[in-house]
Order: sequence, then C-alpha cells, then structure tokens
Amino acid sequence: MPQSHVKKIDLGLQGGGAHGAFTWGVLDRLLAEERIEIEGISGTSAGAMNAVVVADGLAAGGREAAREALARFWRAVSDAGRNSPMQRTWLDQILGRWTLDFSPGFLTMDLLSRLVSPYEMNPLNINPLRDLLAANVDFDRVNRCDPLKLFISATNVRTGRPHIFKKPNITVDSVMASACLPLMFQAVEIDGEAYWDGGFMGNPVLYPLIEETSSSDLVIVQINPLVRESLPRTARDILNRINEIDFNSSLMKDLRAILMLKMLGSAPEHQDERLRNLAVHRIHAEQELVDLGVSSKMNAEWAFLQYLHDIGWRTAESWINDHWDDLGVRSTYPLEHVLWGLDTVMQDAADAATAPPDHEA
Repeated sequence: MPQSHVKKIDLGLQGGGAHGAFTWGVLDRLLAEERIEIEGISGTSAGAMNAVVVADGLAAGGREAAREALARFWRAVSDAGRNSPMQRTWLDQILGRWTLDFSPGFLTMDLLSRLVSPYEMNPLNINPLRDLLAANVDFDRVNRCDPLKLFISATNVRTGRPHIFKKPNITVDSVMASACLPLMFQAVEIDGEAYWDGGFMGNPVLYPLIEETSSSDLVIVQINPLVRESLPRTARDILNRINEIDFNSSLMKDLRAILMLKMLGSAPEHQDERLRNLAVHRIHAEQELVDLGVSSKMNAEWAFLQYLHDIGWRTAESWINDHWDDLGVRSTYPLEHVLWGLDTVMQDAADAATAPPDHEA
C-alpha cells in the first residue's frame, strides 16, 4: 500500500485485568488494518502486557506475527487460570453472568487481601503471571523493536510519582511493576526502587506519546467505564465504583493537561503546531463493559476472554469505519465535554457570544 495512504497513530492502553482482552480485540483489528501504522504505545498493567506482546510480535515477523502473539498470550493466560480458586459458580454459569461476586475463591481472596499483606500471605513472592509473561515474551526482541516506541508506566511507592520504563530497558519486571496490585502482590523492586501498579498515577500515562512521537492522532483504548447512571448502594457496587473512579482519575488529569496545552498552543504567542494539531480519540465499549463488575477482571475463562476480544474487534471496526476520515484532521473525543461538562462549555460559549467587545467592557 502506498505510504501516502497510511495514517500513523499513537495508542494509550488502560489496565484492567482480564478486561485487557477487550484491548486485545482492538489491537487485533488495528493490526489487521494496513492503512494504520502504530507509532507509539503507552500501556499500564494489562495494557502494558498487550503492548510488549505487540512489540515482540512486530519484531519477530510484522503485523500477522503480532496478532498471533496476542492470541497465544491470552490463551496462555486462560490456561494458567484453569486451576485458580477464583471461578464462576454454577449459578452464574447458568445465568450467563461473567462476574465472580459469588465465587467462594474470589470472596476468600478478597477478604484475606484486606486482612493480611502479600508479604505475610506469600512470603516467597510466588507469582505465576511473571512466569507466564517471561515464557511468552522475548524482552530482548521487544527492546529491538525499532519501529515502535514503547512506554510502560508504574508507580514509585516511595515518591508516589509515575515512572516510565522505555526501550532498551524494558524487562519482565518492568511489566510486573506496572501490574502490581499492592493488596495482592509484593512491590516489584528494580534498581533499588519499589513499584506498584501504574494505574494509580497514569492509566495510561500520555505525555511520553506527545513528547516523543510525531503522530498527530492519540487513540485511547479505555476499558474502565467513566459513567454509571445508577447510584451504587450495595457494598460491592460501591467498591466497584470507587475502583473505576480511582483508575480513571489519572487519565482525566492527563486529558485535562492535554486540553490546557492545546489551548495554550493555539494562542498567537505560543505557535506550537504539534499541540495545535493534536487530535484525541477514544475506543471504548462502556455499554458492554459497564455491567461486568470489577470481580470479572479476575475471570480468565477462555470463553470470557474471547467474548471480550470480539467486543474489542467489533468496536475497533466501527471506530475505523466512522472516523477514518477524521484521522489527521480533527479530534473525535470532545475533551471539553468530558472534563468540564457539556452544560458548562455551552454556557461559556453563550457568555462569550453575548459579551461586549473589549473596548466597550
């Protein structure tokens, strides 16, 4: 395909446990689209895992190899979860619910995590996910994937600040740091510093994509719902909503900063063409994911992962069909409406339209 017909994008991949299979489906469709070239990826937790698997596959054999690597990785995740005590109950299976809210194994682990630290419950620091990742990803090859810029975020436990791992220093520990839930796993220590899940300070971190790539299109793959219409009233629903708000808050802060920078870059005294032309997009499936609940992020059943993959593929397919012509032209994610509220933006616009000229004020 002629290079002039190819559009470059950057990707920001959220974390969310098993819900990262939705992102697998999105990536599968984007990699199948030869008109799209992925220049950079910033990933957190499950997003970081998807990111390194894509980089490994691209370095090994291009787009098709990356798609195959993603499928193998998520199949390995499911296989590793077969012996997990966190399984759906027979009633949930009959009713077609993917949640683990009534799973004895999940409820036991959830209670223990609030009473006993991972240093006490797992003193040997055994983590099968680390072994799985090391077995399925060649990190030397990841760091040699020249066409793709890669950014993996974790949270520094001591300073509370985000830390970005970049090539050529991305390791299995970098990704495990990005996915380290502090109530479940011991902090990951790298070069004398301890790290927890990157979602606390960046889910995902967006500024490296703006600073270190040339693409004018930033696409966020979001798997944590922003909006829930119903008020949570049960203890479980309240905890679920707190989790969603917590892991979306850092993204909202990054988006607010981007909006401020775009406004500043458009000012006559700050002619920053990159910021002025930066277009922000979002691929999400809130309607499908909103009812799954946080506990389903621990559900590694292959049928569930395939279900999420298929939602991701269809969502990405619709996004490409709807917004191909917008790439390189305009944002399709209205940051003003998301961050400030549509009513506020409309009122500000109305006030500006009716305000007298400066010399009459």
